[in-house]
Amino acid sequence: MEQPLEQQSTPSAIPTELVRQFVASAHHDLATVQSMLEVEPGLLHAAMNWGGADWETALGAAAHVGRQDIARYLLDQGAHLDLFAAAMLGYVDVVKSIVEAHPSARFATGPHGISLLRHAYMGGEDARDVVIFLEQNINSFPRSVDP
Repeated sequence: MEQPLEQQSTPSAIPTELVRQFVASAHHDLATVQSMLEVEPGLLHAAMNWGGADWETALGAAAHVGRQDIARYLLDQGAHLDLFAAAMLGYVDVVKSIVEAHPSARFATGPHGISLLRHAYMGGEDARDVVIFLEQNINSFPRSVDP
């Protein structure tokens, strides 16, 4: 039987410094990401607020620096795939589907204001088809649609 709302325990917040270390490690250090996640599984979905609406998850960190190994590990652990990680990993069908459904998505920026196209470039050869798709379609959809 489910407890009434007021009796349910709320998990405690993860300390900001721990989130900061986890997200920072996801830029470059798979072993640290693995060990930190083993100790604190809640880090998988944690986001660091760097200020100025600049939010970054570990997956976001791995995506904008091209760390496919870290991104794949996080996804295997249950991280939520986003457009920027899909672009870096070369998931062209995912990127196409989102951009075709929401044309302005090709102008979206991820953590630190890094463009979708830059994320695709960071994927190297694995993301070549995403780069081609975005470059070919960069001007084929309007930036905004008038009501």
